[in-house]
Amino acid sequence: MSNEKAAGHVRRHYRSLFIKYFQICVAIIMLSITFLGVVLLLFATQYFKNDKFRILEANVNQAVSVTMLDYSLHDYEEVSGPSLLQLYQVLGQSIDAKIFLVDSTGKTLLCSETAEKCVHSTYMVPRSVILKVASGHYQEMGNLGGLYKDSYFTVGKPLINPYTNEMVGMVFSSASAEALVTFLGEMFKMFAISALAAIAVAFIIIYFITSSMVRPLQEMVAATQSFAKGDFTVRVPVESEDEVGQLATAFNSMAAALTTMETMHRSFTANVSHELKTPMTTIAGFVDGILDGTIPPEKQNQYLRIVSDEVKRLSRLVQAMLSLSRIESGQMTIKPVPVDLNDLVCRTVFTFERPIESKQIQIEGLDSDAVMVNADPDMIHQVVYNLIENAVKFVNEGGTIQFTYRTEGGMTYLAVRNTGEGIAPEEIPKLFDRFYKSDRSRSLDKTGVGLGLYIVKTIIGLHGGDITVSSVQGQYSEFTFCLPAVQPAKEKRRFHNKGEEKEALPG
Repeated sequence: MSNEKAAGHVRRHYRSLFIKYFQICVAIIMLSITFLGVVLLLFATQYFKNDKFRILEANVNQAVSVTMLDYSLHDYEEVSGPSLLQLYQVLGQSIDAKIFLVDSTGKTLLCSETAEKCVHSTYMVPRSVILKVASGHYQEMGNLGGLYKDSYFTVGKPLINPYTNEMVGMVFSSASAEALVTFLGEMFKMFAISALAAIAVAFIIIYFITSSMVRPLQEMVAATQSFAKGDFTVRVPVESEDEVGQLATAFNSMAAALTTMETMHRSFTANVSHELKTPMTTIAGFVDGILDGTIPPEKQNQYLRIVSDEVKRLSRLVQAMLSLSRIESGQMTIKPVPVDLNDLVCRTVFTFERPIESKQIQIEGLDSDAVMVNADPDMIHQVVYNLIENAVKFVNEGGTIQFTYRTEGGMTYLAVRNTGEGIAPEEIPKLFDRFYKSDRSRSLDKTGVGLGLYIVKTIIGLHGGDITVSSVQGQYSEFTFCLPAVQPAKEKRRFHNKGEEKEALPG
């Protein structure tokens, strides 16, 4: 039932993200199309107006020309109504417009419409319109100062008496604005049909693209559910090289790291359990044997030494665990002071006197002068102890352990080399991993749990140094680490100034 709930939880998250992304894309498309439609209608409206005014102006210019011709034939005193009316009607019918002649007072004299339909003879053209026409040109989209009930496109031009240079009349051409509404309606229909088709296609494409983009995330969510149950075998398919593909690659790398970590933790748990159980069983058995008299008094010291060794073994294990806990919690901090590294190495070597003598190991490099470094004494002692302990464990019978010092670039280097079988090249990159123990160390090192070198590398890193490994199989293994060197104090020099002796620092 818990699996079904987890699956449902994954689907809800997937659907939620899918719906959000889909809604955002749809909203953007709808806003874009709406904006495009508004802009298109605005441009179409302006284009229609300009075109209509252009046609009406050309129509008015022709009407003015024929009117002035007729006016000149009558010595600029009057016009012939019937002949002009016929011309006005022809011009008006050609563009579905009304053409009418108005005198200087605003009274309509001639109109291309019949008397029953003409509304111009009923009203006077407003004075404000007359003044605009007198200025040379007039156009508007409106009701011509209240003359029309509906909206009209209107263009007007004056008639000028060439002798007196006075305006004697005006010619207007008007066309209903209903054509604009019809035009915009047709434009909107075409745009709406095209937009709906485009939206339908876009929705389908977005649906599949969104599903394709969200699917890796769905797979990652499902994988995290598996991780939560302890199954780290799930991997996410990498289908692209974009950000989602990079995320999937990183996710798979994380899964691989978790798998390795889980394997190491299980191995570590098994090792620790075994390491704790074995000495505790030994200690309990020998102590009980001493208490109940099973072990005779003359052999008790021998078994007590074994108990002491097992207690020390438990102490080392607990110390390694505490160090690991401090590292992972970020509580391991250093307090560097000047430390004689060679003195520390010498004192540590003496603690391994028994195994050194039993394996007849030759020690070289302890006769060096003081080698001063800036380091935390306790932490560096742990580093040196671990490296010497490893060297003693893996050196061959009658072999050599050598210590070499050098200072370079403000760092002091210590190399610990032991002869012996060496380390396989494929194992070197893993030596500093947590809980890692090579096959050879598993057979020779029965007391470790694979934390020593990891702790060593961490401590060296906290000091700003580094540690490296070199090895030749069948010959030697060498661990080299570096620490900040103690800078020598500046020497004082003396100089004389007017008979007085003073001290000063160089430079």
